[in-house]
Amino acid sequence: MSAATQFHTDADRTTADEPRRAFIRKALHGYEIKRDESKAAFSDWQQARDAAAAIKYEGVNRLDAYLREFEEKFTARGGKVFWASTSAQAREYIQTLAREREVKSIIKSKAMTSEEIHLNEALEQDGYEVVESDLGEFIQQLKHEPPYHFVFPCMHLKRDEISALFEKELGSAPTDSPEELTMIARRFLRRQYLKADLGISGANFIVAETGMISITENEGNARLTTAMPRIHIALVGIEKVIPKLADLALLLPMLAIGGTGQHLTCYNSMYGGPRQEGEVDGPEEFHVVLLDNHRTRLLADAQQRDALHCIRCGACLNVCPIFKNIGGHAYGTTYQGPIGSVITPHFRGLQDWKHLSAASSLCGACTEACPVKIDIHHHLLHNRRNAVAEKKVWWERIIWFGFVQLMSRPWAYRLSTRFAPLGQWLHPFLQNSGLDPLHAWTSTREFPQAATTSFGDLWRARKVGSK
Repeated sequence: MSAATQFHTDADRTTADEPRRAFIRKALHGYEIKRDESKAAFSDWQQARDAAAAIKYEGVNRLDAYLREFEEKFTARGGKVFWASTSAQAREYIQTLAREREVKSIIKSKAMTSEEIHLNEALEQDGYEVVESDLGEFIQQLKHEPPYHFVFPCMHLKRDEISALFEKELGSAPTDSPEELTMIARRFLRRQYLKADLGISGANFIVAETGMISITENEGNARLTTAMPRIHIALVGIEKVIPKLADLALLLPMLAIGGTGQHLTCYNSMYGGPRQEGEVDGPEEFHVVLLDNHRTRLLADAQQRDALHCIRCGACLNVCPIFKNIGGHAYGTTYQGPIGSVITPHFRGLQDWKHLSAASSLCGACTEACPVKIDIHHHLLHNRRNAVAEKKVWWERIIWFGFVQLMSRPWAYRLSTRFAPLGQWLHPFLQNSGLDPLHAWTSTREFPQAATTSFGDLWRARKVGSK
């Protein structure tokens, strides 16, 4: 099944589940209330967005210089940097390192880049035990499902479903208490931290000035993942680089507000290298894998380059009417929602994934919500245009040619309005015969009755009557 066919199948199934849709909408409504309260702490939210966008613009448009600066500062403290052009190169480096260091157990904190390159599957095929330490990711791993949302991985699940999952997979007693469910997971995960040889993380930002990575989280699991195993690998997209440490003073609150509605995320940590002499914790080895995986392809597109400014806060998903109705799994890709629909065709192929750019109402809520002012809904239009220009569809060309001819000739347009009632009268026969080309749309919608008199006729009659 193609990605487009799978998308439509999954979207149809999800939209038919009204109780689940209502559950998601209720959860995201609560988020919007918290987000707006936190935004009010800024004297000028729009000016803060402008400043955040400027920081990301500087980082992305001088990507080569800032990444080299990061590498120089990071390696000076004993860290190692690997530049991975493709997902295969990133996987191979990590797998080789695990084999050479005789790793037996691996613990991971949330890293969407690892989902992007299917790292867990590759490591498990090599015989390694890989455990997700983020609570939501851990739940999704037990369900053998990808994250539903890249900030709230299991937001679609209710307490009783999580309790039943833990009872089945971990042998725990049934409970509907969120605190007890958390403690069940915590007791299991603590043992994993103690025995893990390798900890894998992502990073929210790469700071060029100091040669450090920044990780922000709410559970403290990333701190344990990076500090307790003897080896730490951070797998990071190259677009995460920012110029200065001081930039985090703005970006960390913007990330928290956009992502969860908090003023600031609970844990904000900086990592600049392996354990130094005299330090009591931290890894013996620290590797940063800088992942391209077609990001430079997007960087080369001056019109859509600002999609790389994304800080993965998830704000655009939280306000998107499409995401609220079809859910995260329907997208069939690592990055869901509006921003995922923009970048996935660049990362995975425009023709195979162009359907995501069409799955939008173009309401603009995503652009309004984005804390770094990415013009998301216009980029969806750019993708649609580029998909058509790259591979024209013959019947679409005929339809648009006819539309242009009709709309550029007033006499032809007036004639078509006269025949519109006839076309509407014939439509039920097309539906019953199965020949309706718009069946997917018209099967659940009723068109208003075509007017038998045009506005022009009514206006002329009114003018005559007024005389």
